[in-house]
Amino acid sequence: MSEEAAPTDVRMSKAQIRKLYVIVGSVLIAMMLATLDNLVLGTAMATIVGELGGLDQLSWVVTAYALASAVSTPVWGKLGDMYGRKGMYLTSIVVFLIGSVLAGLSQTMGQLIAFRGVQGLGAGGLMVGALAIISTVVPPREQGRYQGLVAAAMGVTMAAGPLVGGLVTDSLGWRWCFYINVPLGLLALFMVSSVLKLPKHRSQARIDYPGVMLLALAISAVVLVSAWGGTEYSWSSGVILALIGTGAIATVCFVLVERVAQEPVLPLGLFRNANFSLVQVNGLLVGALMFGLMTFLPLFLQVAGGASASNAGLLLMPTFIAMMATNMTVGRLITATGRYKAVMVAGGALSAAGMLMLARLSTDTSSLYSGTAMVLVGCGTACMMQTAILVSIQSVEAKDLGVAASTATLSRTIGGSIGISVMGAVFATTIGDALNGLGGGTHVGEGKPQIDPAKLAELPASVQRVYQEAAADGTGSVFLLAAGLALVALVVSAVVKEVPLRETAAVDVDADDDADSDTGDKGVRTT
Repeated sequence: MSEEAAPTDVRMSKAQIRKLYVIVGSVLIAMMLATLDNLVLGTAMATIVGELGGLDQLSWVVTAYALASAVSTPVWGKLGDMYGRKGMYLTSIVVFLIGSVLAGLSQTMGQLIAFRGVQGLGAGGLMVGALAIISTVVPPREQGRYQGLVAAAMGVTMAAGPLVGGLVTDSLGWRWCFYINVPLGLLALFMVSSVLKLPKHRSQARIDYPGVMLLALAISAVVLVSAWGGTEYSWSSGVILALIGTGAIATVCFVLVERVAQEPVLPLGLFRNANFSLVQVNGLLVGALMFGLMTFLPLFLQVAGGASASNAGLLLMPTFIAMMATNMTVGRLITATGRYKAVMVAGGALSAAGMLMLARLSTDTSSLYSGTAMVLVGCGTACMMQTAILVSIQSVEAKDLGVAASTATLSRTIGGSIGISVMGAVFATTIGDALNGLGGGTHVGEGKPQIDPAKLAELPASVQRVYQEAAADGTGSVFLLAAGLALVALVVSAVVKEVPLRETAAVDVDADDDADSDTGDKGVRTT
């Protein structure tokens, strides 16, 4: 372990515990901005297109944000390790707020896409910065309690986001979907500046620019293949094949560069720790499970169940409630016992059982059955998400906490991107075969094979039934694939070695904000 500030005993005073809650609350406000933004904006998309035009560019409003966020996540994590987590976190908030204001002022779709990219750059530092700060001031043994609060807040945000977006758009206009970030962001800036005290850094190392550029190129290729494959371009098109080749070459070059870099943006030595590597695999799988559930279950509910878009969102509430309750409970359980492997294994088993139940959904499925399945998946994924972050942080030295948090976040993001891409291909293939077999043609509306809930309602009842059954077949195949992924996660969880959680924090919560913290032999000062 590198030299660091005096550790904090796990038996903290009541005053220290109260201060920790204030610190966690302050970073939560900023972290929730990134999660809330996309969800709020989703309900405003139609209004935005109506005013700015550019329907053919609509997907880029989301893609630009996701791409910038994914690319910047590991960079923010490493910069925080090198130059101070508090300073980098405050900087990411400022970048996000600048992007929000500019996006609200956009006069063309091109401007909106560009400024969404700026927002995404800031957002990449919000989640990883919050996790790294919490990991710095809270002992691993105690982190379950506080990360449970983080996850619960994220669940509330996910559930409330679409409703907030609809209300803001209808009452104030779509530009306020961006402007509402400003007061929240300023509050976060004030609170983080006031209550968070961390030692300062003076890094002697150079930034790993080649590693940053190669990692950005590899991540960009993955995200774009996931976004465009099978939609904008066919999987065999030159664009997709070129992106796949570019991503592969960039990854190989990145590994070679990181092996000789003085201060690599992603130290490959971290992956020599078996637990760290295993939980990153679990992160990939959990990302695929969560993104798949949130994408294809609402589609099933709308097409096969006849629910409206807003009602489909409400029908997902069992998942969100289960996630929040599980995160709160599991966090306290890990804190009380110091054990986490059983939680990971249970998460894989619950997720697999829930996905297998969802794979049997039909147009006649009862609400009790589907609700039970959603609760199982919500509980399972919550167990695995929280432990993945905890084990990632537990497996590294204090000087690499930012990298550990960013890697765990990036794994989940990349897993979601790849998962959606693969599940989308499975869905399209299955539903095409089902429609042909049922005699329903190939599409509702114009263009590629698809099921448009709005146009579907205009068709005769007999034809609607054909499409509903096809949607059930398609989502059934997707969830069967997801069940297989959950079983893999179960196996991975069973292989993880349970290591006793450290009972000391990287810094004391009462540390001097102006104190310098020393470091090991690379000249990088750490907390």
